[in-house]
Amino acid sequence: MENFIISTGYLGIFAIIFAESGLLVGFFLPGDSLLFTAGFLASVNPLEPAKAPVFSLPVLLIGCFLAAVIGDSVGYAFGRRMGPRLFQREDSILFHKKNVFKAQEFYDKHGGKAIVIARFMPVIRTFAPIVAGVGNMEYRRFVTFNLIGGLIWAVGVTLAGYFLAGIIGPENIDKYLLPIIVLIVVVSVAPGAYHILKDAENREAILKAIKNLPKSLRGESA
Repeated sequence: MENFIISTGYLGIFAIIFAESGLLVGFFLPGDSLLFTAGFLASVNPLEPAKAPVFSLPVLLIGCFLAAVIGDSVGYAFGRRMGPRLFQREDSILFHKKNVFKAQEFYDKHGGKAIVIARFMPVIRTFAPIVAGVGNMEYRRFVTFNLIGGLIWAVGVTLAGYFLAGIIGPENIDKYLLPIIVLIVVVSVAPGAYHILKDAENREAILKAIKNLPKSLRGESA
């Protein structure tokens, strides 16, 4: 993640945040860990600690915020235009209707707040604004929640990485950065995993899939 962000620079970071916030193909992108690591790199330069940080914090905060807000707005416009046709679309490698239904269920449960809460939930984050558009949510109301969610997520997570880097210090980056990113990924995935596993039908399907795996993959001897 660290090397990837350094090599892609601002453009790569903003493009990923934009895509994950509202494009159907962006649901698998690592938004949370990317923001945190970018914030980390705005505080220190892991390759040359004596030099200035890799990124400018103000540029990073403004760019990530705008990318997140614009991405959600594009997702909303797409959902508004596609409407019910989105639920009738055939599954493909990058599109699964079940993700839209999950976002619909989440949106129905939390209302407008779903736009804010979904920012911290992978997959749901991508489809929530699309579902808001499909449901013809009032645009002014959507924009309000979109701005709040974009600010809390894009700015908040980036600042968390920035300040934590100052606490840890550049000499300890290699020791702590990877475990922290792993923790962020686990915390991000946990709500979705819980949602899946609490359903008995899903648990049964997962167990069946595990039983059908080759013995070598299950850790059993042939």
